[in-house]
Amino acid sequence: MSRGARKVAVIGAGNVGATCAFVLAQKNVGEIVMLDIYEGFAKGKALDMSQGGQILNYDGKITGTKDYSDIAGADVVVVTSGFPRQPGMSREDLIGKNADIISQVGTGIRDHAPDSIIVMVTNPLDLMTYHMQRVTGFPHHRVVGQAGILDSARMTHFIAQELGCSNEDVQAMVLGGHG
Repeated sequence: MSRGARKVAVIGAGNVGATCAFVLAQKNVGEIVMLDIYEGFAKGKALDMSQGGQILNYDGKITGTKDYSDIAGADVVVVTSGFPRQPGMSREDLIGKNADIISQVGTGIRDHAPDSIIVMVTNPLDLMTYHMQRVTGFPHHRVVGQAGILDSARMTHFIAQELGCSNEDVQAMVLGGHG
């Protein structure tokens, strides 16, 4: 385990959450707690990742749970949970459903990881980030959304694809709202 290891909680063990936890493990972040509302779902993914650690050269602790008390002491909480967008839906169509989810998640974070920094991934991102800040009451600088990096990576990819070159040959940055 790396020096200065931290505890990171990933809320939502679906595709985005599991990928996030896997990348954190590969970076030897330290302790990773995956939380999902479905019994056994996060535990199974955490077990798979833990068993692959020797092959993929990481040695951090990865656990899965559905109990918010297990995120106690987390330095960072990454929130990926939310209702997935279906074909034909806009991000705005998700507002009501995901606001309810974020209310529950925010309460769990506020009660069990009150000193954490929250990184939001749930769509519609800007609104859910604002809603999370309101639910938790955390200072605005401790609740952030991650859209800019992802949007910039997508733009870089599309430009490289159009020009027929490598992503490494393109530098692009997207500023503004995610959507």
